Amino acid sequence: MDELIKYAPDLALGFLENIKLALVGAVVSLILGTILVAMRVSPTPVLRAAGTLYVNIIRNTPLTLVLAFSALGLSDQLGLVFSGEPRTNSFWIVALGLSAYTAAFVCEALRSGINTIPLGQAEAARAIGLTFMQSLTMITLPQAFRVVIAPLGSVMIAMIKNTTVAVAGGFAAESSATMKTTFDQTGASIPIFLGLVVAFMALTLPIGYLTGWLARRLAVAR
Repeated sequence: MDELIKYAPDLALGFLENIKLALVGAVVSLILGTILVAMRVSPTPVLRAAGTLYVNIIRNTPLTLVLAFSALGLSDQLGLVFSGEPRTNSFWIVALGLSAYTAAFVCEALRSGINTIPLGQAEAARAIGLTFMQSLTMITLPQAFRVVIAPLGSVMIAMIKNTTVAVAGGFAAESSATMKTTFDQTGASIPIFLGLVVAFMALTLPIGYLTGWLARRLAVAR
């Protein structure tokens, strides 16, 4: 317990980085996932094929490889730089990789929601002259988001936990990397480990309860 108290400030700062990564990842992955699902249900074959290829590749690739590619491929080889400060740059590189990875799961969750919407609604939209994008944004996606609130909550919880492998992308300031450093310095692991477990549970459990409540509250009547 003494080790936990001693290193609590460092661990708290590391956990704060996890929260920041999760917030950025949530916003960006929701945007990218919505674009991807629009591509996957698009009437244009090229867009459908591109969306399907992206989702299938990313979903079947380990996150650590996605983050390593972001750091070594995009940053080191292609010169993608967000900031001249190494720590800030590595944060955004990891946030990009995490968002790109999570977006594939957001896309599939939304697509499952779209599949629950009766086909007659899309046909009625075409009958009154709405374009595909108008039908998607005004009729299909609003209903799909309501249907998949709980699955999206699960995706976000998984994404929060995935922030603990950020070191694979070169970002060593988050909580798991800080935890390993304290392990190496003190040799005392159980109190620190349990402290971070409680911290992550305090973050993820409310999300699960909230999304479950919202799913019941906003359920689409059929």
